[in-house]
Amino acid sequence: MRKLLPLIGTPSGSHPGGRSAMTCRFRCGDACFHEVPNTSSNEYVGDVIAGAIGRRSMMRAAAVVTVAAAGAGAVGVGQAPRAAAAPAAGGDRRKNKGARGLRFAPVAPNTADAVTVPEGYGQNVVIRWGEPILRGAPAFDPEKQTAKAQAGQFGYNCDFLALLPLPGERGRQLLVANHEYTDEILMFRGYDPANPTREQVEVAWAAHGLSAVVVEEDRRSGRLTAVPRHQLNRRVTATTEFRLTGPVAGSDLVRTSADPSGTKVLGTLNNCSGGTTPWGTTLHGEENFNQYFANSSRATDKRYGIGTGASERKWERFDKRFDVAREPNEVHRFGYVVEFDPYDPDSTPRKHTALGRFKHEAANIRLTADGRPVVYTGDDERFDYFYKFVSSKRMKHGTSRAVREHNQSLLDEGTLYVAKVTGDSPAIEIDGTGKLPRDGEFDGSGEWIPLATATAKGAVSHVDGMTAEEVFVFTRLAGDKMGATKMDRPEDIEPNPVTGKVYVALTNNTNRGVGSNAKADEANPRNANKHGHVLELTERWNRPESTRFAWSLFLVAGDPEDPATYFAGFPKDSVSQISCPDNVAFDPYGNLWISTDGAQLGSHDGLFGVATRGERRGELKQFLTVPTGAETCGPIIQERRVLVAVQHPGEIDGASVEKPASTWPDGPGKYVRPAVVAVWRADGGDIGV
Repeated sequence: MRKLLPLIGTPSGSHPGGRSAMTCRFRCGDACFHEVPNTSSNEYVGDVIAGAIGRRSMMRAAAVVTVAAAGAGAVGVGQAPRAAAAPAAGGDRRKNKGARGLRFAPVAPNTADAVTVPEGYGQNVVIRWGEPILRGAPAFDPEKQTAKAQAGQFGYNCDFLALLPLPGERGRQLLVANHEYTDEILMFRGYDPANPTREQVEVAWAAHGLSAVVVEEDRRSGRLTAVPRHQLNRRVTATTEFRLTGPVAGSDLVRTSADPSGTKVLGTLNNCSGGTTPWGTTLHGEENFNQYFANSSRATDKRYGIGTGASERKWERFDKRFDVAREPNEVHRFGYVVEFDPYDPDSTPRKHTALGRFKHEAANIRLTADGRPVVYTGDDERFDYFYKFVSSKRMKHGTSRAVREHNQSLLDEGTLYVAKVTGDSPAIEIDGTGKLPRDGEFDGSGEWIPLATATAKGAVSHVDGMTAEEVFVFTRLAGDKMGATKMDRPEDIEPNPVTGKVYVALTNNTNRGVGSNAKADEANPRNANKHGHVLELTERWNRPESTRFAWSLFLVAGDPEDPATYFAGFPKDSVSQISCPDNVAFDPYGNLWISTDGAQLGSHDGLFGVATRGERRGELKQFLTVPTGAETCGPIIQERRVLVAVQHPGEIDGASVEKPASTWPDGPGKYVRPAVVAVWRADGGDIGV
């Protein structure tokens, strides 16, 4: 499974981490080209240096045969040449081409303008941007698009996906997708970034948010298709009413001229990764909300990357709530975890302030033994932190309205913690080059530092000099004060449902060790870290409510031929290359699946599966790649189907409606459209078995 493409440099004009300048403009407001928001001097913890073969790999190396490379570029729309592993020597392993759930011929790195899947697998587009899902919504016509039409159609740039059961409707499930941001230059012919029209802005508002749509499977072919006009289909946009709940609701910090109560917010913005709850709702993290706001002059806003001038989209021209100078508290009403009830079309979504305010990436739950939810979430910024929230209330079972109302209040009371990570090797042994410390491992211990506790009677701060309300609104500053560990863009964080171990995707940080920025230590791989890594965290006694944990490096991404990479000790001549891990998910067997964003190895982004336990722990195999300019998002791994969100296809510098960089998914002459894709085994069998 060695790479089949040569290493190439960062494309001319691209931004750090492999993103195009267009991606940086529209998704995160050029965050990587601004000053790092975290200028605090708290202690930096450990960059993991991943390099040579660990003890486990030395034990296995003799049993592994070199990988045979297969063909060059991609072939057609659905299939690509594969990198095929030669049979391993010895016993039954000759028949075992991977861990259970990962027995497929890995896709070779490629640059095809297609979703490329393994040999023997089929695929289809489930739903595209603009497809009507509500009653009365018109067919998609990008040349005549209106805000009213978009509000009844599937939104733009889908990211997190959830697929929920639909009792009583055989063969159907309920798909929930969030819509992170809009690429106006790819949505509107003749778009002028300096002078957007009101109609264009209102279409963009309607293209943000969430979609719920029922989908139906074809048991004969494996296809999954949307069911339009179903009674559960729903759109949530940037103008839908939300409830602020928890300790910040009603605070002076969130009251505005339009909402003097401080409890009602219009819309949700830049929803990135999320999670599903055990009680049947979905969670969505508001990430790069800062980019929508203009004209700030406050230090607290600077810590969140909110600019002093005009915003990229110029929304402040059409609604004063996006102008911090005119409506200073509106920005305090974004940056939370949103809870959405897809089974109740009349429900009001909630923003849970007790989980803190920052650029949320992910919100994944593990229950304590007594039924209290623990939520893991990351702050996707260079040198920022990852967190967890431990509820003080227990989940109830049942589907009555009272039970559902109770369960949707579970994330309003409890304690918010931030992580402090410590390596167990002397600092002198961590030099940022990939050289292993003397003990041959990158690992250590950590603690969860309490920031504030919310109760039904009020909230208590654990941070000197900050009130509880300030902690929940200015959570980054609370983490600074408490000496949290500066990490390399903590993105998706998810506990393994089989083992309980927690996996943290750290996408990259090209500023690590550059200038006066923090240098490598034992928890964040390498200086000038452009490929990222994955941390494996084990709570003490395997209890999610614990305040202590152990951690170790699971993967250090990059070219397997680079000595500064590591694959949980698995022999590196038998793995796929991977760069910039972003979203994570698990299959029914406990294998970790990783989607990438901004890969720096000459191939398009993709989806990868890797074994987390057993003799094949660390064996990583590429399952698919996405089209030109696209990012792989929202993976769902079921027994018989894999779903991914193909986000921002064609998002390449210089691209526009008039000059598209991709023709996916509908071919030449059509608008490029973000979409959800389903993949299945052509013979109807289970994925990877």
